[in-house]
Amino acid sequence: MLTAKQHELLRFINTRLNDSGVSPSFDEMREALDLKSKSGVHRLISALEERGFIRRLPNRARALEVLKLPESSAPAAAAPRPVVPAAANDTIEIPLHGRIAAGTPIEALQGTEGFAVPAALLGPGEHYALEVSGDSMIEEGILDGDFALIRKADTARDGEIVVALIDNEEATLKTYRREGQTIRLDPANARYEPQRYNESRVSIQGRLAGLIRRY
Repeated sequence: MLTAKQHELLRFINTRLNDSGVSPSFDEMREALDLKSKSGVHRLISALEERGFIRRLPNRARALEVLKLPESSAPAAAAPRPVVPAAANDTIEIPLHGRIAAGTPIEALQGTEGFAVPAALLGPGEHYALEVSGDSMIEEGILDGDFALIRKADTARDGEIVVALIDNEEATLKTYRREGQTIRLDPANARYEPQRYNESRVSIQGRLAGLIRRY
């Protein structure tokens, strides 16, 4: 038996996966459930995981899979299935545009070399890779040295992790929020403050589509 909050969170995660194929961020889950802190979200997710309703997919940011809903022990019908890695030789080479700051913005998208990615990790659209520099997105599971797979896009919705270009010079990886004519770029580390810019200074260069970590 799930608590009311556990049931509410499970429904919210399942709806977002069905709508966009991307798990909601911890901030979005906290706001949707009217919780005071993300620690409450962590506890609810752990409880759902222990009861077999969801599971976290390893080495991918914001990756949750709904296994079943309360009404049935069968898998949730519309929830996306985990990505099955392609064969070792089934790869696609995408551009690698240097390092992207997950902390302070850095000079944007310098250098272009090839980066081989398993084809199964990429969905539709045009993609490129960026090496993450910094620790300001660690609460979203994005660590220094990870490779962010970015789907090219020039728009974003609140709560999506994006590559934002500031003043056509500096790029940063942050969670996107709009506040009237101001764009707020949120870190996922309590040590860092949100960055706010007039909308005319910010252009979206893509949305986070996946993550690759080398050990």
